[in-house]
Amino acid sequence: MTRTDRPAGALGRIAEASARHPFRTLTAWVVILGSAIALAIVGVTGEDLFDRLGSDGGSWSNGESAEADQLLDGTAAETVTLLVYGVDPADPELAGIVADLGERVEEIPGAALVNPLLLPLLPDGSRDPRVAGLFADDGDGVLLVGSVSTTEYVGDFGATLDEVTAELRSAAAEIRDAVPGSVAEAGSADLLVESIIETSESDLQRGEAVALPIALLVMLVVFGGFLAAGIPLIGAIVSIVGGLGALFGFTYLLDVNTTVVNVVTAVGLGLSIDYGLLIVSRFREEYRQSDDAGQRTRDHRIAAIVRTAGSAGRTVAYSGTTFAIAGLGLLFFEPAIVKAIGLGAIAVTVISIASALTLVPALLELGGERLVRPGALTRIPGIGRLLRRFGDIAPDEGFFSKLTRRLQRHPAIVTLAAFAVLLILAAPVLSLRLANTAVDSTPASSDQYTFVTTLNEQFPHAADPRVSLVTRSEEDALAWSRDVERLDAVESVGAPVAVNDVWQTPVVVDGKSGGSVVREIRADAPDFPHWVTGADARTVDFSNALGSGIPAAVVVIAFGTVLLLFLMTGSLVIPLKALLASALSLGASIGLLVWGFQDGAFAGLMGFDPATVYGVDTLVVLLTFVFGFGLAMDYEMFILSRITDQKNAGASDLEAIALGLQHSGRIITSAALIIIVVFAGFATGDLMIIKQLGVALAFAVLLDATLVRCILVPAFMTWQRRIMWWAPRWMKRLHARFGLSD
Repeated sequence: MTRTDRPAGALGRIAEASARHPFRTLTAWVVILGSAIALAIVGVTGEDLFDRLGSDGGSWSNGESAEADQLLDGTAAETVTLLVYGVDPADPELAGIVADLGERVEEIPGAALVNPLLLPLLPDGSRDPRVAGLFADDGDGVLLVGSVSTTEYVGDFGATLDEVTAELRSAAAEIRDAVPGSVAEAGSADLLVESIIETSESDLQRGEAVALPIALLVMLVVFGGFLAAGIPLIGAIVSIVGGLGALFGFTYLLDVNTTVVNVVTAVGLGLSIDYGLLIVSRFREEYRQSDDAGQRTRDHRIAAIVRTAGSAGRTVAYSGTTFAIAGLGLLFFEPAIVKAIGLGAIAVTVISIASALTLVPALLELGGERLVRPGALTRIPGIGRLLRRFGDIAPDEGFFSKLTRRLQRHPAIVTLAAFAVLLILAAPVLSLRLANTAVDSTPASSDQYTFVTTLNEQFPHAADPRVSLVTRSEEDALAWSRDVERLDAVESVGAPVAVNDVWQTPVVVDGKSGGSVVREIRADAPDFPHWVTGADARTVDFSNALGSGIPAAVVVIAFGTVLLLFLMTGSLVIPLKALLASALSLGASIGLLVWGFQDGAFAGLMGFDPATVYGVDTLVVLLTFVFGFGLAMDYEMFILSRITDQKNAGASDLEAIALGLQHSGRIITSAALIIIVVFAGFATGDLMIIKQLGVALAFAVLLDATLVRCILVPAFMTWQRRIMWWAPRWMKRLHARFGLSD
């Protein structure tokens, strides 16, 4: 006999169909994953996902800097630069190597080499102004520029450019051999992009290599056996592969870059493990409650799967919908990279939900009785006791219920103290400085790192200026330069240079004040046609583009979350409380980024040069709020589902809160620990944007699973229990008619 059950709802029927026909379910998933692997990883179409990644994913907006870049981008050649530093340009051995290089490059059709060493010094001993920027500031280096014409050359352009690059790299090796201790590197924008893509792939593999074994260890402690612990990991692999397949498809719709791949993979990995953990844990609880353990049959097992889908499956569907709403909010922002992350997040969330509600039930049916038997690990002396103490099935009384009852003695004081701690942790946000780490912080592991850092430090006039003025005439350029030079944060203004049909004037600023300089320049605009561009101007425009999308995104995310939580609980207060608590904890996470990265406190621990980190990445701030909020709502759903179960069973408000936290506390802690491990694993990578995002989301989850969910939520719900389930009468009538239940 099975336990008396409610009629199976939609989720229960889906899970039942998957469990009754497990091999059909597995076959369908194998076909889906096989297609994703063939397209995104193997590259059966001739290109895999990483071959189709763009340089910046369209991360910049269509602002003033983009207009200026279009005016400047009229060159008829692609270039590769050979940087030589630590060598006297007059060294005859260097001259011989460069002369041989010039001859080899000239033999390549359509290619040429700009060799500034061929121009003699002026009578006063100075360099010719036409090539002065190609020499190091201290005179101890030179830049040699190889180019391939994009208008005159007919043939395999890419192969020709690769041939020129190979010749420059060969000459670089000769120079390093001839002058020990010298720096000689070939570099270009394309080579930098290739290097970052390689670093991204390496970071992705490293993140997964760190996260998956530790996640398995956590689940072994929770479930006490490899079989039960392995099911959420299978779901994680499915989500990762499916997410990569979805991103491959998105590359045909819009630009996708390396950041999108890493972010979506990390999010999918964390979500799928969380959802699998919740489903497996609830199934074990339901199955163990069957009437007679000695007579449990397949029907008992499927009935337990159906009940699991009606409870934990419903929670997964609701929390996944909340996360998808957060991803939907990203589609309201202008930059393509943000839209790509939003689409990727929605896709991987759908895959994670589908996996939890179809694949996991099929695996539960195939696992059968073995999933609830004590695993071999529980029979190991010492370890077995640990596993029983921290397993997934919590007793009615334990650590979390006792903690809640203590908090309930002084709920107002505890609530206000928790709010105060969050506000203190968020205080550094007041000094937040936005940056673009993709430009500022080239990974040290990149083979372009030496080239980029040496170029910026020793050849500042040849490097892409952080701030640049663009005008139609030289006269306007000179007049504007005099005004800009008076600004306090401006170190110097270079001479105007004719580029295409406009004039470009570089402005030298301290990297950490570039954004404020751009705003000052634009605030006092001249009355002739003008543009401000450069790395810092692009960052400002990107931030402005994000700012314009914030109102719509906030409305969609907040309204969707409030609506979903209201339909789930029938309360208007609970959703508003959730929004406030999440905003404070996410503010604290951004505060940690300011202290750790902008102020350099994490430099030694995480292995980066604080001098190259000018602030917190603009994109990281946005994604921390969006994804951090989505993850926080996961745990909100976990707790609320248990509290409402207790309340519907007749428990008092205080008892429902205590027992709800007791029955959800272990799973929330385990799920949070896995999420923290996932994001911390990705934070060990070399790309600064992923470092910052990994730290921010790991800390956000840590705060949410401890201070917020275990202390603030039960204390606040106890303090305001008289109004906690309140909603206007008209909303109560709506809930009675449309409230969500399985």
